Amino acid sequence: MKPFVAAVIQAAPVAFDVARTLVKLRDLAADAARAGARLAVFPEAFVSVYPRGLDFGVRVGSRTPAGREMFRRYHEASIDVPGPAVDAIAEAAADHGLHLVVGVIERDGATLYCSVLFFGPDGTYLGERRKLVPTAAERVIWGRGDGSTLPVYDTSVGKLGAVICWENYMPLLRTAMYARGIELYCAPTADGRPSWIPSMQHIALEGRCFVLSCNQFARRSDYPDDYPLPAPAGDSDSDDLDPVISTGGSAIVGPYGDLLAGPDYQGERVLTAELDLDELVRAKMDFDVVGHYARPDVFQLHVDERPQTTVVRRGPAIETPETLETPETTETPTDP
Repeated sequence: MKPFVAAVIQAAPVAFDVARTLVKLRDLAADAARAGARLAVFPEAFVSVYPRGLDFGVRVGSRTPAGREMFRRYHEASIDVPGPAVDAIAEAAADHGLHLVVGVIERDGATLYCSVLFFGPDGTYLGERRKLVPTAAERVIWGRGDGSTLPVYDTSVGKLGAVICWENYMPLLRTAMYARGIELYCAPTADGRPSWIPSMQHIALEGRCFVLSCNQFARRSDYPDDYPLPAPAGDSDSDDLDPVISTGGSAIVGPYGDLLAGPDYQGERVLTAELDLDELVRAKMDFDVVGHYARPDVFQLHVDERPQTTVVRRGPAIETPETLETPETTETPTDP
């Protein structure tokens, strides 16, 4: 395979506004395509908000009406999968000939999930990943995914998958992804701390894969006026009228742990790097974490990939005319 250009999109959505966020997504996808990218990765919860700083009125033993109303508002700003927003992202992928990996907040009934959606360059919706373990207070507002959404897609640019934010600190999940042969390891995140980048370098080196880590760069003005203001992030001046809320720090890392692009903490950016998948085989000559460097006689990982449902219905089969057996008839001879 020839080397190709990949991009990570360090930007903020139009918080709580799905329609305007999708317009921005389309524009950013166009920017990535103009930069020559064939793959573009968007941050965690890009469609349409990572609710940084909100507590949703939760205390141990109590909830507030205002917090419940904020959750309703958040639910309204989330998307159905499948649904119109998914169709719009698919259209953007097709219009720009891009593989897209997009962090979204997915609405399934009354439950929300932090998910990642995958699209092919012809606009095909490939599928999703749901975050297995929301971190800390995220557990108040997001449900937990299960093992049925741990895909690695064999695409024209390589084997593509995603691990979301602090899931990257789960060594068994990483091992499961390595065993699926992941080559393009996408890491949408909300973590912009300097300590995040060494973790991404470690994962690239451990998995001998390309890691595409993507975080939002967001300012106060990216949120509604009535949004409770979190403390400014990083070195942002407390007197700044439009302080930085999320610092970015997106990066692309090669299979030896080398930084190919970023980290960038300066603003909204489309970061690109040329990736050569042949380098992955070269890198695994001396270390293949689930191959010749593994010891399955000592350590084994068992992964349950079945969907987990709350209600399992079992009952008698429904009889239809096609399934009913016709009883045999026996004729009794009659006397002449």
